[in-house]
Amino acid sequence: MAPSSGPVQPARYLAVFAVLMAAVYAMVFFTGDKDPSPKLGIDLQGGTRVTLTARTPDGNAPTQDSLQQAQQIIETRVNGLGVSGSEVVIDGDNLVITVPGDDSSQARTLGQTARLFIRPVIGSVAPSTGEGAGTQQTPVDPAAPVDPAAPADPAASADPAAPADPATPQQRVFPAQDPSAVDPTPAPATDAPATDAPATDAPAEDPATDASLSDADRAAQEIADAKALRQSEDQQVQQLAMQSLDCNAADPLAGNDDPALPLVACSTDGTAVYLLGPTIIDGQQISDATSGFDSQQAQFQVSLTFDTEGSNTWAQFTAANLQKQAAFVLDSKVISAPVIQGATPAGSATSITGNFNAQTSSELANTLKYGSLPLSFVSSEAETVSATLGLASLEAGLLAGAIGLALVLVYCLLYYRALGLLTALSLALAGLVVYGIIVLLGRWISFTLDLAGIAGLIIGIGMTADSFVVFFERIKDEIREGRSFRSAVPRGWARARKTILSGNAVSFIAAAVLYVLAVGQVRGFAFTLGLTTILDIIVVVLVTWPLVYLASKSTFWSKPSVNGLGAVQQIALERKRAANKALAVKTGTAPSKEA
Repeated sequence: MAPSSGPVQPARYLAVFAVLMAAVYAMVFFTGDKDPSPKLGIDLQGGTRVTLTARTPDGNAPTQDSLQQAQQIIETRVNGLGVSGSEVVIDGDNLVITVPGDDSSQARTLGQTARLFIRPVIGSVAPSTGEGAGTQQTPVDPAAPVDPAAPADPAASADPAAPADPATPQQRVFPAQDPSAVDPTPAPATDAPATDAPATDAPAEDPATDASLSDADRAAQEIADAKALRQSEDQQVQQLAMQSLDCNAADPLAGNDDPALPLVACSTDGTAVYLLGPTIIDGQQISDATSGFDSQQAQFQVSLTFDTEGSNTWAQFTAANLQKQAAFVLDSKVISAPVIQGATPAGSATSITGNFNAQTSSELANTLKYGSLPLSFVSSEAETVSATLGLASLEAGLLAGAIGLALVLVYCLLYYRALGLLTALSLALAGLVVYGIIVLLGRWISFTLDLAGIAGLIIGIGMTADSFVVFFERIKDEIREGRSFRSAVPRGWARARKTILSGNAVSFIAAAVLYVLAVGQVRGFAFTLGLTTILDIIVVVLVTWPLVYLASKSTFWSKPSVNGLGAVQQIALERKRAANKALAVKTGTAPSKEA
């Protein structure tokens, strides 16, 4: 029997699909960058490669366990940042990160060391400029070991990542949830510019020393020399380091500072040099990090939550150090040094603010969220990597897929006659939907299409053709039982629907398991296979079934010469004749004549 709603219900299905198609392509052409091309993977378009060289304080080679741990953390960052199609491999003592496309910023973001420590601020000065360097010292803690003869200057208490505008210093208040605790009086910003000056704290740069040491020994010597000057407990050495440190020079101590010792460090923008106390909280104690816009402070911020131990430590520290600064130190540089205006209760979130925008705050939050690397790394210059397969391989793969689909269509036309045209139309619509969604996924989650993903798409679309075959064969079964084409279609769909859903469910589960367990390009294959499996169900339910149902109501499509069902109908007729003959023999009557 036909559905009770008659031909109206199939029309509704087709309308729903038309709306879905229109919505997809409206987003393709009228939202985002409006480029209707999918993003291609490294094997098809090339990419950017950054090599991270591990550095250890003693100059020894890093252990394989530490390299593997760093690789896993960076791969987790890849997933968290949505940089699809990236590769992270271990090459000797190095990690090699390759990101599709020519944008090196993503590769560098993934390779950030992100060794974060929270330290108390003891004092700060303007960076060495060659003109009155070190004359704007700001001892924040009167009891701290700072030169008592140095004059106080509140400018250095401002967050070093603040914008240059002196009217808007970056003074973040803790806790973040209490707007009444904000100090209404902003601290004036220092007007001392950061200019290039020759480094005076890097004895490891002596040419004679460099010539006599290996690269590993030279790196270890640079770290040791930097520690001797910048992590000394001697007050005079601390003052010398603060006044002579060049924030524009490369920092050999980056990511290798000793958390148990004081530290002299620059701000990330080079506008201040800080004397910091020993670490109170390690970045490993961060349990989560998010970014967002603080409407009260009118700036972007990164919100942190700590684990139980870190949260308790931070609550005790903020309660005991009101009106003092706490520095967030990332890779031996101060990214923020806010003044503590109120105690943060245990279990509450705290925030990092600075000269952030939406992108930089999101990158920092994701970097901190997905782990602090166990090693310090030095990154090389980004280099362009040519496509490993290239457009020729892409064209060959697409040609192979097109040939396979063409053979399927020819088979359907020969075997199902005009019903094969409905198969071709359904496959074309399925391909259009898949293409539009792949383009949108490239914009939304940076999904990149590689050759393995194209293979998954072709197989998935082929499975859509399998669903048509199941449906048409069920229709034939109904006709063999003596039903007309008109009545066989709804009955055949009712039976075929269960088989199609079961088959697609098995395929989707297999694709999901493969995606979870696999790595690299195999995950791309599993992703596109699962995507096309879902779209197969949508196309069969919203397009193929309504079109065949409408065709069954047409006089033209009901002709055996058109729908290719003449042979099946002949079998049904012969079965009916045989049944009539058997009945006549049994009852002793003459068999009825068939037209």
